[in-house]
Amino acid sequence: MLLHCLLLLFSTIVGVSSEDVIVQLANSVHALEGSNITLSCSYTGSAYSLHWYLKHPISKPEFLLLIVESTMYVTKAAPPYPRLSTKLNKTTKQVDLELTSAEVTDSALYYCALQPTGTGVGKLIFRKGN
Repeated sequence: MLLHCLLLLFSTIVGVSSEDVIVQLANSVHALEGSNITLSCSYTGSAYSLHWYLKHPISKPEFLLLIVESTMYVTKAAPPYPRLSTKLNKTTKQVDLELTSAEVTDSALYYCALQPTGTGVGKLIFRKGN
């Protein structure tokens, strides 16, 4: 069986405060079709929620899911992406996007985002992707 290589790139979205920053832990991930993939971001400051988006070429970013830091409540896109889940470690301030059974069509630019608490609530600032 021929396995295709996937290139999953992801970038960051920075919060409005200089103390609220989220960064990716790898610039790109290569995986074989059918494998499970974890994309990770770490953040500083206080987060209300952490978000994941994807962007295919010549299209706008699509919301995938978010997790609320205080309650760990997850909101998924409608309709949801069934092979995606998220995990948050509040101690290490790391948020993961987990993709099961990767497909070639999953190749895209993935964004992690932080929605800060306080005056920054409701604001997400995009930074140029990698």
